[in-house]
Amino acid sequence: MSKTYAGARLRRLREERRMSQAELARVLAISPSYLNQMEHDSRPLTVPVLLRLTETFGLDPNFFSERDTTRLVADLREALTGEIAEARVSPSDLAELASRMPAVARVLLDLGRRNQLLSERLAGAADGRDTAVETPRSPHEEIRDFFYRRQNYLHDTDLAAERLADEIGIRPGEVVGALTARLADAHDVRPAAGTGDRLHHFDAATRTLHLSTRLRPGQRAFRMATQLALLEYGDVDRQAAEDFPPGSPAHALARIGIANYFAAALILPYTAFHTAAEEFRYDIERLTDRYGLGYETVCHRLSTLQRPRLRGVPFSFVRVDRAGNMSKRQSATGFHFSRAGGTCPLWNVYEAFAAPGRIHVQIAEMPDGQRYLWTARAVTRHRGGWGEPGRTYAIGLGCEIRHAHRLVYSDGLDLTNASAATPIGMGCRVCERLDCPQRAAPPLGRALAVDEHSSTFVPYPVEAENDRRA
Repeated sequence: MSKTYAGARLRRLREERRMSQAELARVLAISPSYLNQMEHDSRPLTVPVLLRLTETFGLDPNFFSERDTTRLVADLREALTGEIAEARVSPSDLAELASRMPAVARVLLDLGRRNQLLSERLAGAADGRDTAVETPRSPHEEIRDFFYRRQNYLHDTDLAAERLADEIGIRPGEVVGALTARLADAHDVRPAAGTGDRLHHFDAATRTLHLSTRLRPGQRAFRMATQLALLEYGDVDRQAAEDFPPGSPAHALARIGIANYFAAALILPYTAFHTAAEEFRYDIERLTDRYGLGYETVCHRLSTLQRPRLRGVPFSFVRVDRAGNMSKRQSATGFHFSRAGGTCPLWNVYEAFAAPGRIHVQIAEMPDGQRYLWTARAVTRHRGGWGEPGRTYAIGLGCEIRHAHRLVYSDGLDLTNASAATPIGMGCRVCERLDCPQRAAPPLGRALAVDEHSSTFVPYPVEAENDRRA
């Protein structure tokens, strides 16, 4: 049995409860010196102490367990790329900081991002550009981070949606009927055929929900469920206000995002969907057939199966277009989505565009050695008329390699062979793979080795560390 060292969390718990070491030691029936040693990680937390802590303070038993800090470490590595390149801090230092003092790591991360933004503004001023007004982050970026921080799972929302699904009788093949009855009986809302370019529109004055005739049954059900969430789920405003001031664009988008989450949890109730996913070994196409919903909707719901004591495979979910623009990114894993420099061209989400409709499978390895199993498929949406442009995206769904055996897509793959993995990175500007021939931009924080008398297969060769020191 591994030992649990959680001194920083224990010390923070004591300080939040405004207790001295002597007071907490009395509660735990140990000496103050022993408590002091545990707070400084000189001794591990024993089982009797853990039991007293959980009983006394009503803590979740996992409060002091080893936490997955992969995501936080990846964020730190991106924000402090220059410092790592200059050997001012090592990746192992960041990993220890994230594990022992995650709150301090997040403050350092915030400072690193502010420093990066300030550097960009100063560079703009030097170029003669107007930097008097700081360019704010877009509301859509803020919403992506809203779900990213929550690992793409809203516990209370999921439970409320499942209770409502059970109450109104949500079952495969009967979803539209159940939603129609609920909207009419509880809210006096009637669906009607919509016209024009809008996929749906709710007219509060006439209590009419206009739904485009172009919507497939699954899309129709999703928009009905979203409107039902906005009418019935009272916690939409409260949850949105946790991060954003009411009346702001981000608050409005957060309300839509939470309502969309509720809708997916309503038409795909957690327990039943989790059972089907495990039975089918996360075969996405079988799940789309069973529930009559689109590929993207099912993939997104799979990425939310993180209910305590009934967890599914923790997935990362991404939607990317041909140009590499990432319009959706949610993660219940440590997979890191870069905030700068685009994504990796060796990632199989881009291969999916070459063969739409086919699911592509890849074992990918990040620079820190973490390996993932990724599935990717291109999907296209049309307005419906001949000659009208459509929208094509690649939908990616990935999990850590330790969970890959639970997926049907792992059959026939050598999951233990590290050399079988494709080396990918977080984006060319911050990627640590200096010898990658696919690199599209020089790495940050490294001096280029420019020699007019020679050329290399690697597009941006860098100076060796010993040359730099010399």
